[in-house]
Amino acid sequence: MGDRQGYGRQVCQTREPIVHEYDLILTITGGFAGALVLGYMTQRLGLSPIVGYLLAGTLLGPNTPGLAVDSAMAEQLAEIGVILLMFGVGLQFHLEELLAVRRVAIPGAVLQSLVATALGAAIVHSLGWGWPAAIVFGLALSVASTVVLVRVLSDSRSLHTPAGHIAVGWLVVEDLFTVIVLVMMPLFATTPDPTRIAVGLGLIVLKVSGLVAFAAVVGKRVIPIVLSRVSATGSRELFTLTVLVVALGIAVGSATIFGVSMALGAFVAGMVVGRSDFSLRAATEALPMRDAFAVLFFVSVGMLLNPGALLESPGVMATAFLVVIAGKPLVAMLVMAVMRYPVRTALTVSLALGQIGEFSFILIAVARDLKIVPAQAMDVVVAVAIASITLNPLTFKAIDPIDRWLARRRGQRAGLEPEGDVRTSSSLAPEGRALVIGYGPTGRIVSRLLRENAVLPTVIDLNLQTVHEVRDAGGSAIYGDARHADTLITGGIRHAGTLIVSGTDTGAAEIIRVARSLNPSVRTFARGAFLRDVASLSQAGAQQVFTGEGEVALAMTEAVLRRLGATPDQIDREEDRVRRDLFGAG
Repeated sequence: MGDRQGYGRQVCQTREPIVHEYDLILTITGGFAGALVLGYMTQRLGLSPIVGYLLAGTLLGPNTPGLAVDSAMAEQLAEIGVILLMFGVGLQFHLEELLAVRRVAIPGAVLQSLVATALGAAIVHSLGWGWPAAIVFGLALSVASTVVLVRVLSDSRSLHTPAGHIAVGWLVVEDLFTVIVLVMMPLFATTPDPTRIAVGLGLIVLKVSGLVAFAAVVGKRVIPIVLSRVSATGSRELFTLTVLVVALGIAVGSATIFGVSMALGAFVAGMVVGRSDFSLRAATEALPMRDAFAVLFFVSVGMLLNPGALLESPGVMATAFLVVIAGKPLVAMLVMAVMRYPVRTALTVSLALGQIGEFSFILIAVARDLKIVPAQAMDVVVAVAIASITLNPLTFKAIDPIDRWLARRRGQRAGLEPEGDVRTSSSLAPEGRALVIGYGPTGRIVSRLLRENAVLPTVIDLNLQTVHEVRDAGGSAIYGDARHADTLITGGIRHAGTLIVSGTDTGAAEIIRVARSLNPSVRTFARGAFLRDVASLSQAGAQQVFTGEGEVALAMTEAVLRRLGATPDQIDREEDRVRRDLFGAG
C-alpha cells in the first residue's frame, strides 16, 4: 500500500478536511470508532466484521456526507497494518515450507494469473478499451489480497495447515509476479525498447536477489545477536521496540533500496526472525497491535469507494466480480485436482484466493498515473474489491457442506476431517504429555519426575539459556511467554493431560485461564508465592495449589508433632486440620 502513489487521493474532495492540527488523532479515532460500531453490527447479523470495517471507511470517506477523515493519512496507517501482518506471517512461514509447496504454488499462481488476466482483459476490450489498458485491468483482477487471505485463513483456523501453507505460498508467487509487473510497467508505457526491457528485468533480478542475500546475512549474523542482547535486559518494552524496528526497517528498506513492496520486505523480515529462537516471543509479545492496524486497512479501502460510480459501469463491475469470485477459484481447483490434492485442501486454497485487494489498487494507481488506464478503472477495481472482500469470508462457510456433499457423491468421507495444526499434532495420549511453565528448581524436579514416569514434559520459559540447556539435554523446550495462547498451543496444550505452573509470578492465574480455555480437561497444578494466592489460582482453574507459606506450615507441624511423640495417625489428623485452615480443603 505504501507504493500506491496516493491512490486514495484520486477522488474529489467534496468536504472540507477536519482540523489539520488533529488529523492523526481524529483519523485513528474516527476509523476505529466507525469500525467498532459497524463491525459489531455486521458480526451480530452473522456477517464478517470485515464488512463493517469497509462500510465504516465508505461513510468516513470523501464521497459520502458527514465526517471526512484524512484518507491519505489513513492509507499510511493501514500500511503499518499490512507490514505487521506480513511480518507475522513470515515469522511462522519458513523458507522450507515455501519450497515444499513450490510444485503447486508456482504453476498454480502463474496459470491462475494468466487466465484471470485474459478474462478481465477480454471483458473491457469488448467495451472499447485498448489492449494495454485491458491487460493491466485483467492483471489487477488476478492478484488476491494478502491481508484478507491471512485473516480468513486465521479465522477458520486453516493458516497453519497444509492448505494454508499452499495458499500463502501461492500468494507470495503472485506478489513477486506483481512486483515484476510494477517495475516493468513504466518501460512498456513508453515506446517498447527491447534493450530497456532486458535491462529492467536484469535490475529486478538483482534487486530481489540483493534483498534475499541481505536478509540472509543480517538474519543469521546480526538480528539474533541484537535480540539476544535486548532480551537479556529483561525489558519487554525494549524487546517489542526491537522487533518493530526490524519489521518496519526491513520493510521500508526493501521499498527504498531494493525497489520491492513493503509487504514483501516485511514477509522476508518475518522469515528471518522466524528462524531464530525469538520467533514465538516476537509473534506473541511484539505484534499485538497488528490486528488494530489491519482494521485500518479495510477502513482505508472503504474510503476509496465512490458510490455514484457504481451506477456508471454496472456491466463491467458484474463481470469483473464473476472473474474474481468464480473464475480464479475454478482455475485453482483445476490445478489442485490435476495434482491430486484432497478436496478440502483444494476448496480451502481456491476459495481463499477468490478476492482482490491492496496490490490490485497499486497496479491500477500506477497505470492511471502513467495514463495507461482511464480513471474509471479505479472505481471498478475498488467496487469489485469491496464486494469480493465482503463475500470471501462467507464463502468459507460453504467448505464443510461442499466437502460433505462431495464425500457422499464419492461414497466415502475422504477429505472430511479437518487438517490439524501441524505444529501441535501428536501421537502421544494426553496422559503422556505435560507442560511445565518455568524451569527453576521446582520445574527441574517436576520435569525429572515426569520423565522418570514415562511422561514427556515440554518446558516453556522466558530464559533463553535455560531453553537451550533443556534442548541440549534432549528435552523439549520453548522460548516464549506462556500467558499467550499461541505459546501454549505451540507447546501442545491441546494434547496435554497435565499443566504445571512452577513459578510464582503474577501471571500464573492468566496462564491457567488461557490454558483451560484451550483444553478444559487439562489437569492443573500451580504454585503460589503466598496463601492469599490460593483463591485466585483456584478460581482460574487450578485443581491443586501449593504455596511456600502453606508447605512450610505443614512441614513444621509434622516436625513438631514427631518431636512431641505423636503417632502417625495423630500427625495425619493434625496435618488435615492445618490444611483445611490454610487452604480451605480437606
